[in-house]
Amino acid sequence: MTPPQREDPQHHFETIGEKIIGSVRGQLFGKPCFKIGKKAYTCYFESCMVFKLTGDSHAQALSLPQAQLFDPSRKGRPMKAWVQLPFTTVEEWHHYATAAAQDVAE
Repeated sequence: MTPPQREDPQHHFETIGEKIIGSVRGQLFGKPCFKIGKKAYTCYFESCMVFKLTGDSHAQALSLPQAQLFDPSRKGRPMKAWVQLPFTTVEEWHHYATAAAQDVAE
């Protein structure tokens, strides 16, 4: 088996999730996610990392290029607390994963 490439978005998602203290793998709507306790704080969807955010972190994440509210059903009913960030923002993923994990841990 070939190791994942640095350009592989899912590899980045998994690496980031594994670095968050107290984080465990799970499923959210059939998609891979990471949780703190029983609460999901991030998931992987269509080569994007999705974060459950509040306050300033939520607003800042939505201001990034190509960021959008997470709509897993694609029926125009986005989940207002969840922000989907494309791989072009990968440099920001760890920051938002940390913020999201802190939010659900409170």
